Amino acid sequence: MNPPKESNDRPIQKAEQIYGLLREAIVRLAMVPGAAISEKELCAQFGVSRTPVREALKRLVDEDLVDVFPHSGTYVSKISYEVAEEGFVIRRALEIESIRRATQFVTDPQIARLDALIAEMRDILRRDALNDYIIVDDAFHATIAEISRYPRMWKFINLVKAHLDRMRQLSAPVPGHLAEVTEQHAAIVRALERRNADQAELAMKIHLDASFAVMSAMYEDGKFFKRKEL
Repeated sequence: MNPPKESNDRPIQKAEQIYGLLREAIVRLAMVPGAAISEKELCAQFGVSRTPVREALKRLVDEDLVDVFPHSGTYVSKISYEVAEEGFVIRRALEIESIRRATQFVTDPQIARLDALIAEMRDILRRDALNDYIIVDDAFHATIAEISRYPRMWKFINLVKAHLDRMRQLSAPVPGHLAEVTEQHAAIVRALERRNADQAELAMKIHLDASFAVMSAMYEDGKFFKRKEL
């Protein structure tokens, strides 16, 4: 997590930078669920006053990614399965609409672009750089949203899938999981190439449902998850 570059930015711009860096670190599990957060250490790390740090943390609290306990401290929130599941349901509905529309508008150069991303995924698997996979995975799905001519759809999905993304990171090391995900991506592209909306929708459903099933198994461990209140 690199600090924002020195600049004459106003506090709100610094808060935006810090928010983005902290959010990425939390989603990618560089800041693990349950870890304590020190405002003082963040101020020193980023070379800023408490104001932008507190503004950034407030936004993360609003997204349920940070918990503040009075007289106790500030912590990276544990993963909420319920919030992750809600994010999955919203994502699934929007991506099914996105992929069906994409079959109407996709061009051969865009097919080549998606194939290039799949090639990058395979290279990541060969290098065993699993922490990088989610970035290319997101680029793949964002490209489909762009092809569908609803690019803001992916921005909205991003707002609701933070807890889901943390589950994605947890599931990355599951043997064979990301290799299977990559082949599911390839099946989606081949259906797009055929301009077949029904096949593309089915391929997307298979991909999303299978991935969530693997992610849901992570909940059984419970180490990084909030437990349901009885």
